[in-house]
Amino acid sequence: MKNIKKQKPLLMYFIMTFILSWSGILVTSVFMGMPTTSTQFAENGPVALIPLLLGPAIIGLLLTGLTKGKTGLFELKNRLLKWKINIKWYAFAILTLPVFLTLMLLILSQISSDFIPKVFNEKDKLSFIITGILTGLIGGGLFEEIGWTGFATPEFRSRYSILKTGLILGFFWGVWHFLPVFWGSGDIDGNIEWSGFLPGLFCHYAVLIPYRIILVWLHDNTGSMIPVILMHASLTTFANFILNISKGGLSLLIYYIILAVFLWIIVGIISKSKKVNHQIN
Repeated sequence: MKNIKKQKPLLMYFIMTFILSWSGILVTSVFMGMPTTSTQFAENGPVALIPLLLGPAIIGLLLTGLTKGKTGLFELKNRLLKWKINIKWYAFAILTLPVFLTLMLLILSQISSDFIPKVFNEKDKLSFIITGILTGLIGGGLFEEIGWTGFATPEFRSRYSILKTGLILGFFWGVWHFLPVFWGSGDIDGNIEWSGFLPGLFCHYAVLIPYRIILVWLHDNTGSMIPVILMHASLTTFANFILNISKGGLSLLIYYIILAVFLWIIVGIISKSKKVNHQIN
């Protein structure tokens, strides 16, 4: 344990994070099946997903303390609370995704009603929006990024470029999402709904990998976790809730393909920037 802790802290992070994060789902699935039914997921899913939300944060803090001690925890706290950065970074983190998705759906909704944002089909729009914002800020941004950005990103950046760090971390981030999405993709009879699951599986890699590269770049340029948390929250809030679409299948796949192309274009732009070219390649 001491050798792994000193020599392979990232291996420890991924193993421990996956075990803790998936524990609630694996235990619950013994009684509810894999995947579970849509009814059971609605009733018991939130409880089973608590370890998923807390996993990256708990393991990130634990390993930071074990490998770097009080100094590492103090440094993590400083990055977590550092808010005095150029306002352009806040604007980029908060507005990039919702502005693009709004424009994209305005155009696509003229072609097909499949691309009308999900929020317009909700009866209680205010509750839906609040749920999306809170899920994005707390469940997505804060808890996850204490692990992914608080611990894993600096470990990777001490060895690799921004691009390689984002590619590797983004891949594992996508894999981390696999089990909860698969478990919750059952229909009323517990059979997998491929029209929703397969586009989501595509999103795990085609969208999350470039998004993680952008988050690593954002952290590198600001030295702060706040814009990273906000940009992560923006993805969860808008792409999964407010500006997602109700239709699955081909329409949802097109939604994610266009989003992925947009994000990879951003990665291409920042990789060409003279200021970070030596860091990202």
